[in-house]
Amino acid sequence: MSSTEILGIARIAFADGGAEEFKRLSERCMEIVRTQDTGTLQYDIYLDDDETRAVVVERYRDSAALVEHLANIGDELMAAVMACGEMEGETLGVPGPELRAMMGENAVGLLLPHASL
Repeated sequence: MSSTEILGIARIAFADGGAEEFKRLSERCMEIVRTQDTGTLQYDIYLDDDETRAVVVERYRDSAALVEHLANIGDELMAAVMACGEMEGETLGVPGPELRAMMGENAVGLLLPHASL
């Protein structure tokens, strides 16, 4: 990962019926990433065997690319994805001022670089 890249890891434990809705919504997200995002380097979605949990791994060229992605996905689609179950995650890297402002004062889940090879 380069010094400007941002890595996001999201984990979701599905509510009853949430897996099917999540799969449908994640296809919409993937299409947006493919056709609109210009700085998304990785966008991988993993499901466990019984489809009770998912992990999404996202990697962006820089902070501005993540801001662009969030704008492309939009609040409505993001809210629908989050309604599929209980979500938690981390954002790894150094956010620029715009992303930092979007994350808020506490920036829950933000981890800054400590050491890297």
